Amino acid sequence: MSDHKHASNWTLALVALGVVFGDIGTSPLYALRESLNHARPHPGVPLDVLGPLSLMFWSLIVMVCFKYLGFITRATNQGEGGMFALLTLFRSAKWSFKPQTTAGVVLSGIFGACLLYGDGMITPAISVLSAVEGLALLDAQIGTGLANYVVPIAAAIIFGLFLVQKNGTARIGVAFGPIMVLWFLTLAVLGIINIGAHPAVFSALLPHHGVNFLLHHGHESFVIMGLVLLAVTGCEAMYADIGHFGRPPLVKSWFIIVLPALMLNYLGQGALVLSNVEASLKPEFHHFFSLVPKPALIPVILLATAATIIASQAMITGVYSLTQQAVQLGYLPRLKIIHTNPDVRGQIYMPQVNYLLMIACLALVFNFKSSTNLAAAYGLSVALDMTFTSILFFLVACHVWKWPVWKAALPTAIFLVFELGYVSGGLLKFFDGAWFPLMIGLGMWIIMKTWMDGRRVLFQAMQRGRLPVTFLVDEIKKDRIIRVPGTAVFMSASADGLPLALLHHLKHNKALHHQVVLLTVRFEEKPHVAAEERFQVEEYHDEFFRVVLHYGFSESPNVFEDLCHALETQGKCKRAGITFYQSREVLLTNGPGKMARWRKNLFVLLSRLSRPATGYFDLPPRQVIELGIQLEV
Repeated sequence: MSDHKHASNWTLALVALGVVFGDIGTSPLYALRESLNHARPHPGVPLDVLGPLSLMFWSLIVMVCFKYLGFITRATNQGEGGMFALLTLFRSAKWSFKPQTTAGVVLSGIFGACLLYGDGMITPAISVLSAVEGLALLDAQIGTGLANYVVPIAAAIIFGLFLVQKNGTARIGVAFGPIMVLWFLTLAVLGIINIGAHPAVFSALLPHHGVNFLLHHGHESFVIMGLVLLAVTGCEAMYADIGHFGRPPLVKSWFIIVLPALMLNYLGQGALVLSNVEASLKPEFHHFFSLVPKPALIPVILLATAATIIASQAMITGVYSLTQQAVQLGYLPRLKIIHTNPDVRGQIYMPQVNYLLMIACLALVFNFKSSTNLAAAYGLSVALDMTFTSILFFLVACHVWKWPVWKAALPTAIFLVFELGYVSGGLLKFFDGAWFPLMIGLGMWIIMKTWMDGRRVLFQAMQRGRLPVTFLVDEIKKDRIIRVPGTAVFMSASADGLPLALLHHLKHNKALHHQVVLLTVRFEEKPHVAAEERFQVEEYHDEFFRVVLHYGFSESPNVFEDLCHALETQGKCKRAGITFYQSREVLLTNGPGKMARWRKNLFVLLSRLSRPATGYFDLPPRQVIELGIQLEV
């Protein structure tokens, strides 16, 4: 994602339409349709239509206007949002809880972040499918025969979308805002021209219709709430992207363009159904595309497809950003990160993540075959993620902002009333597909937990063979070590003791460079680190330094340049004469580490997939030497 912070609020508001509101902006393609298809409206019973409409309207008001724009987007870490930012706020407080309780909350928050991976897989599939399904209505009108090719066409679009990710979005990204403006204007116009079919639909804005609907439908009400959630998916993306845009542009976009357009379109769909309930129950009826006049159907299908591609793009880049943060906070192995725009460091491409997402999205399209089937899988993970966010917000408000308990509990209770309804509806759809994103989230959580525990066990194993720095300083002072020209930089995960790579190098080469640097790169639990706090230099002896570089979890490290800058403050730095030494651990699972054998095997596999620190930090490849070291974990 781009760093747009230097643009004006109105420019940011325009760009945010595609990046932030793409997901929620394409919900009219399927959200109300799924709710009404399940409610099965009866002629002469307007509550069957007004009820779901009312629930959608008040979900948008409470969840987007009240919760996210009103409260959650104020809970930022140096302006950055998202689950990991909220977690770091939580961990920054002075807690009276037991360490086990704090750890449990953190692990729950990490699970909430993991659920976004399931959303990242489903969003492109359901969005693109819902747009291409307009071809079925076109086929019914003019007999194109394209209705039989909805799945292959959707799969081809998704395949092409993931294929172009490696080229970045810098060139096409400038068109996202204008396209989404046209899309939202189209939503509004289509709604307005159809509201006249049944103007009484405006009564759906009164909350009692939603309440009465829930009271009269028993356990089916929970299923409907799980489908109503489809109208507010994308809220977590709004919170995650707060650091790229700031809160004021999001407020402008939402209240001036997005919310009016969504509500007018939903009201237009409701009016069309109320005017002819029997026709709406026929299989060929499409609640969104039936709003469109016949001459405009093809252009609207093309525009809807473009809008869903933009919504998918926003979710894909969001998953990249989430993964980068997880890697730099130590929750995932180091993965390959390619910067697609040298002028904007926030625009990244992660090949492994991209192709895994692509395979998952294509599998979903070919397995579920329609947006209706996918709607059953969509929702539970989103609802759980929202619930975790509300709970963390309550803890942050009480313990970080020092709010009175009642002040934090009141809005949180309102949020949870809606969210627990969404979760209940998602659970009732568990065996219809809701298990899928939950399984993906659980799988990612197991991977993150195993990686965190494994790194701790590995650190303990490395500490067992570590010697204090004074040992080497004494040897240097006594001239017992042969010195050779140049600068040796030894990468070390810890800023204490001598790294194993240095001891391994001394053992086999019996010599040491004239200038020695022990380098540690630390990612802090905050998104950005000020330039004046970028590095710390400690001199142990003449030309023998320890350098610690500090980065935020949202930053892309520039290790070579920052190291050279740090060394230049201590004297001369010959860049071409620097050699980086990095240990490459060969792990054995027969060590004393307190982990199950299967988790140790998983950790070893993840370690093999992890990029070496020197490669991850994009150090000059001809100036890097890796030393193999065998360790038991």
